[in-house]
Amino acid sequence: MTPILTAASAAHCLRLPVVAGLSVRDLLDATALRVRAACGGSGACGACLVRQIGGSANPFTLAEYQKLTPEQREAGVRLACQVRPQGDLEVALDDPAPPSPWRSVAAADLVPLTGALPELHSHIYGVAVDLGTTHIRVALWNRKQGQRIATRVGPNPQGVFGADLLNRLAAAHATPQRAAELAKLARSAIVQAVRDILARDLGEVRPMLAQIGELLVVGNSAMLALLTGEGLAALLDPDSWAEAVAYQPSDPEGWRSRWSMPHAKILLPASLFGFVGADLLANLLATGLTQGPPGSLLLDVGTNTEIALWDGRRLWVTSVPGGPAFEAVGIRHGMPAEAGAIYRVRAGGGQGGLQLETIGEQPARGFCGSGLIDAVALLLERGVLKRSGRFAQPPGPEGYRLDPENPRSALTGGDVDALQRAKAATAAAMAELLQRAGLQWGELRRLCLCGAFGHTLTIAHAQALGLLPPIARQRIELRADSSLTGCEMALLSGEGLQRLAQAGERLEAINLATCPGHEERFIDHLLLRAIR
Repeated sequence: MTPILTAASAAHCLRLPVVAGLSVRDLLDATALRVRAACGGSGACGACLVRQIGGSANPFTLAEYQKLTPEQREAGVRLACQVRPQGDLEVALDDPAPPSPWRSVAAADLVPLTGALPELHSHIYGVAVDLGTTHIRVALWNRKQGQRIATRVGPNPQGVFGADLLNRLAAAHATPQRAAELAKLARSAIVQAVRDILARDLGEVRPMLAQIGELLVVGNSAMLALLTGEGLAALLDPDSWAEAVAYQPSDPEGWRSRWSMPHAKILLPASLFGFVGADLLANLLATGLTQGPPGSLLLDVGTNTEIALWDGRRLWVTSVPGGPAFEAVGIRHGMPAEAGAIYRVRAGGGQGGLQLETIGEQPARGFCGSGLIDAVALLLERGVLKRSGRFAQPPGPEGYRLDPENPRSALTGGDVDALQRAKAATAAAMAELLQRAGLQWGELRRLCLCGAFGHTLTIAHAQALGLLPPIARQRIELRADSSLTGCEMALLSGEGLQRLAQAGERLEAINLATCPGHEERFIDHLLLRAIR
């Protein structure tokens, strides 16, 4: 069995699977319970104090002998950055870091990258940003050495204006003041994430901001328009959705000044068309889709789902407003993938019950996207749900509880309907691209699933509901943070915008609103059943 790290403070208690080679600090940095830190894990600052309560870990290191008194070591005090579990381990945090919306991207979601720019002699640091509808992901690199210093992921604060992209766009388009407010929220969040990395992983902020030479931002067209305040009207006009959106910032010098990054080139790749933008290009770069066999499909699943199909000659691309259900936003008990989120549901538990697995093994507080897929699939399998999405027996206004003792484990008819619509839009769009390319479902040789579900999606359940095509499991790749990976690859290339543009060559854009029969396809895929 995988060893478990148990970490407790006055406000939190987490149980995390141990990842070989990672320190206690590394493991906790991907959660809301973080240690204090200012040196990036070298042990030089001596701030990341924890007490070992039980379990096994490596012996005290040289850094710990230098920073801890004999009395502290006798009491079990350790430096979290120096402690590596060697089995189950239990630690206490008496003085954790203040609460923060930022945490490290999970190590399993990061791809080791090669590439460096040894010719750089100044402003050697670079920042890659994946500006998502729900979350913002940031990576800081030493470009000269090709070293990823640290990453952060946190909520996009624009969410206060709604989970739906069109709602945000309408709010921004209503008045210049509201557009400026939305733009400021996203810009402030980006620089806060960078500052969090600099403070915790390099130990100083303002001097290091001045050493950043490039900041590259990817995101769909709507997110980059909301970041800059430009191009909003075009995205609200369906007649313009087949065209590229002009969202380049009008005041990059002002950005540099407000961010205290005087030497940073702020780069936003050009829009492709409509709601399809640089995040898809980053996904294509990260997955090498067009270097693969004909019949290679990419799904970037989220509030706005982007789809690309490579037929060996052309890259067919479209997007659908999948709605927020895939990220469990708009679900009555939906929540991000954080402590307490139900991320997996399994059969079991005695008397035909269900086992709910939550992040951090915390009491269930709600569903994230992968948990929602599992729950609906299992309720369908057991006859609790019909293929129409209706409950066989009305569960009442509070919904159907998967755990009878926990009201936060309930699903409602509205939750199921939101998921049905999101998966139907996605499946119908895939079917349209296959028809354009002259391919059948069985001819798909590769499927790269990027975005909201991470590595926790149960493929069989997604296929049973009709979200994914019925192809062999070994043809499906889960690529949790490929948009950030592609952005990082472009950042390290020294020609970021050109590298991203090359990923989108031979692209054929499809506006689904103009496709005959698309509405009928959508209706056909509303049923909860495998794709035929």
